[in-house]
Amino acid sequence: MPSAMEGSEGGEEGEILRYEETEDDNVSPTDLSELLKEGTKESHDRAENTQFVKDFLKGRIKKELFKLATVALYFTYSALEEEMDRNKDNPVFAPLYFPLELHRREALVKDLKYFYGEDWKEKIQCSEATQHYVDRIHHVGQHKPELLVAHAYTRYMGDLSGGQVLKKVAQRALKLPATEEGIQFYMFDNISNAQQFKQLYRARMNALELDKNTKERIVEEANRAFRFNMQVFDELDKLGRSLTEEAQDGGFPVHDGKGDLRKCPYYADKLAGKAGPGCPYQAAAALAKQPLVQLILAACVAVAAGAAAWYLM
Repeated sequence: MPSAMEGSEGGEEGEILRYEETEDDNVSPTDLSELLKEGTKESHDRAENTQFVKDFLKGRIKKELFKLATVALYFTYSALEEEMDRNKDNPVFAPLYFPLELHRREALVKDLKYFYGEDWKEKIQCSEATQHYVDRIHHVGQHKPELLVAHAYTRYMGDLSGGQVLKKVAQRALKLPATEEGIQFYMFDNISNAQQFKQLYRARMNALELDKNTKERIVEEANRAFRFNMQVFDELDKLGRSLTEEAQDGGFPVHDGKGDLRKCPYYADKLAGKAGPGCPYQAAAALAKQPLVQLILAACVAVAAGAAAWYLM
């Protein structure tokens, strides 16, 4: 899920994302692409060093958490692409409208169907941090469309770069099929050469007729987009710490009878639309409160104690 992180290399501690762009002799320091690259470096470094991203790059990602990250991406890209469609003829964004090459919503639908089944829409919801991000994207698209490029840049350029590293990490760590189910989000089938496409995209950005103030506002908005992403990462990290050990068959966290019942795999089955008997721990606890059952249990304890005493004599 990390965005606008470009380049990679392997290492013993996991994959490393690097923020690099091929040098272009035709660019100027005042070009929007250069202003964005320089103006978001600090935000990029902070995002790369969030615990969620560091764990992801080292392959320490639970399947249930990866599914939740995919849900967050679905809501984010649904909002972004809705606003891009709205502004496809607006001169401040039209040159960057590449629905066939870039749009991710349909790919994310495929991933959600793989993870949650055909009725996936009934099993997901937008998290609080993601909703803040979505609300900002809609506000920008409807009231400040000249800033929409900041969100598109932050997401898509990262997906074509560092996102390709994450694809390999996820596929390996989660043992996903070689046929690429579950990682369709990272597949850009209509882009034959990612580097060339990124150069085209930057050239289109630089050709936008924007004054200095608007360029500065776009850089500021890109940094805001990074902050939204970091808030989503932090939210996922907290959720990840609440997941104990994952069940082997479905990736649901194991419930030990304590704390939040929603961590019970039987509750998860209910959320997933499966017909289940309910959490066995909860059922047993409720049964044990019945007077007749308590009487029987007391008698059993007395018999067991008597047998133990007889055995020790």
